[in-house]
Amino acid sequence: MLKDKPRRVFPDSLGSFVTGFDEIGASELESGEELEPIQPGTLGFYRESDGGEKAINDEEGQNIRQRRQNKDSSVAPVSVLKSISVDEKRSDLEFELSRREINLEKLQRIATTGIPDGGGLRATLWKLLLGYLPPSHDLWEKQLKENRQKYAKIKEELLLNPSEHIWKEYEELRSTKQHEDNDDDGPLKRHGISHEDHPLSLGKASLWGQYFQHTEIVEQIDRDLQRTHPDMPFFSGQSSFSRKNREAMKNILLLFAKLNPAICYVQGMNEVLAPIFYVFSTDVDKQNAANAEADSFSCFVLILGDSVDHFCQHLDNSSSGILATLSRLSDLLKVNDEQLWHHLEFTTKVKPQFYAFRWITLLLTQEFKFHSIFRIWDTLLSNTFGVQDMLLRICCAMLLCVKSRLLNGDFMANLMLLQHYPDDINIEYLLQVAQDISPDTSCYFLSL
Repeated sequence: MLKDKPRRVFPDSLGSFVTGFDEIGASELESGEELEPIQPGTLGFYRESDGGEKAINDEEGQNIRQRRQNKDSSVAPVSVLKSISVDEKRSDLEFELSRREINLEKLQRIATTGIPDGGGLRATLWKLLLGYLPPSHDLWEKQLKENRQKYAKIKEELLLNPSEHIWKEYEELRSTKQHEDNDDDGPLKRHGISHEDHPLSLGKASLWGQYFQHTEIVEQIDRDLQRTHPDMPFFSGQSSFSRKNREAMKNILLLFAKLNPAICYVQGMNEVLAPIFYVFSTDVDKQNAANAEADSFSCFVLILGDSVDHFCQHLDNSSSGILATLSRLSDLLKVNDEQLWHHLEFTTKVKPQFYAFRWITLLLTQEFKFHSIFRIWDTLLSNTFGVQDMLLRICCAMLLCVKSRLLNGDFMANLMLLQHYPDDINIEYLLQVAQDISPDTSCYFLSL
């Protein structure tokens, strides 16, 4: 549980307006204005040397030119992290999951190359990678049962309407009284309602007072859930199926807000929850799918716990705050491509807080297509150094993959490009670049 951190007030569109953004003149960002799309350049490799960037040799150049002729997309093809077939990968993962003691390091090595769709593999592996399930297979049933029961109890205590609480207490009291009196017949007694239980009570200890305090949060959550992937029947629409899913997600987000009043609910958390709840709800194991709400709540808390300091304003200037994280991203880019870093920081003055705030806070969930998020999160959750380490590498790789467009763009063009990241980037290529990035040395440079 997250405690003692003040709630940070974010604007309606998380990441669109942040500290320093008001430096941009209103005339430069007219509503509805669209820039003419810039055609993507072709990417090649440069190695760092003592004398700066060293041009690739003729043989490498010929290979790159050949790849350009064979590929029409915006990126050159590269090998995936491990050249193993999907069937082989699935077989390896199923074998590892069948063992009594699971080798998490081996699972991480396989999962970082992408978890095969179907069969419930991703749901089980995400739970393992997040630490929700223990490595010992024998403990799974006990762990799941305890966590799900705990969630049901918390949900009953915190999400019941106060009138339901009062009626439940009355029924329990009446049952106890009848048991004590045994067969003693007599007139029914009026059940007394304390001042704190009265709907008009404004006391802090009042159940009704607490209930009405969260009405505004519930309304905000409902609005955000209505906008969550509106093109997907799983989340959107008025079918009983989609309404049931939104209700479950609302329960999770509201419980998080109530259990963590210092942070409460921040717009955009629904986007982080969506991939987790979808993956767990579509598990082929019916019992797991039926308990997707409880499992999603715990895993949502776990994945958000790694970056929760980003939501705390008083920690902005601390080593774990959002400004420090944005600074680390800038440093990472400088180490890996100083030319691009200088162009963004000084030539066009497109600061990381103008675009990467949303990337980092929402774990890239609004920058890529929904199913691409699954593949990206496979790598994020598999990183032995934690989600934030790999997240910064991927963010840096996102900049490197559009280097040519950024170097040819001015302030407005680059801002629009990074706030609406192009969907023609090959995800496997992007993740390969991210894996090659080192916080200490520059591995590769991407050419114009």
